[in-house]
Amino acid sequence: MQRSLRVLSSLPLLGLLAGCGGTAEHVAPVERVATPKHSATAPRPKPRSVAARPRCGTAPDRPVGSSRVAVAAVVRSNARAFRHPGRGELASFGRLNQNGFPTVFRVLAAVRGRNCRSVWYRVQLPMRPNGVTGYVEGRSVQLDKVRTRIVVDLSSRRLTFLRSGRPVLRTAVAVGASATPTPIGHYYVNQKLLPTDSAGPYGPGAIGISAFSPVLTDWAQGGPVAIHGTNEPWSIGRPVSNGCIRVHNPVLRRLFAATPAGTPVLIRR
Repeated sequence: MQRSLRVLSSLPLLGLLAGCGGTAEHVAPVERVATPKHSATAPRPKPRSVAARPRCGTAPDRPVGSSRVAVAAVVRSNARAFRHPGRGELASFGRLNQNGFPTVFRVLAAVRGRNCRSVWYRVQLPMRPNGVTGYVEGRSVQLDKVRTRIVVDLSSRRLTFLRSGRPVLRTAVAVGASATPTPIGHYYVNQKLLPTDSAGPYGPGAIGISAFSPVLTDWAQGGPVAIHGTNEPWSIGRPVSNGCIRVHNPVLRRLFAATPAGTPVLIRR
């Protein structure tokens, strides 16, 4: 694993949120053993076993990560995502996204080559439709382990922050109204943004996730969803947002500092 995602810097918020190999062993030749005349032939030594050459191929995908540790991929300079390894291009991504934050994917599986090295990764992409996945070349990204996870329960309007599988923070949240619901599904943190006005509707910061509003498709950047602070603390615990997840500002500061890009986010009913 290479450099940590925790060094990624946060950048100004643009006000665009929807709520808001091994080889075979050498086998020595077997020599005949000289024996005295009229004596029985001495037994030949048994040849050593030959190690099988590993065969990895290009399928199936090998799952990556666990319930305690996820894997994130940061684009080195540019990356292309495909429906299948090398076929059916879906999208291209630069080193930075449209908000100037390093482009990050969540790694779901690895495809190994004949030398058993990962040559492709199946990743979750920060684009519509929600939860879409694709394949990116291994050489186009750098990987890092992520030990944090966020679970949002819409029915109880609660957020749980976990580290290495253990809950360390629980808090009440505001969620989307019935007309502008918060999308359920598996997502990940893809950017961390700072507003120009910390007293505004996003509070001191926003943790962008790879989800998009299911109804606000005409919003800037397609209506991305985030976990952010608020200047309306009375809304916490209620279904009143445009799809984003609001938390009290002090809680947002804690989450912002502790949540690296690539953190899995589960939103459930």
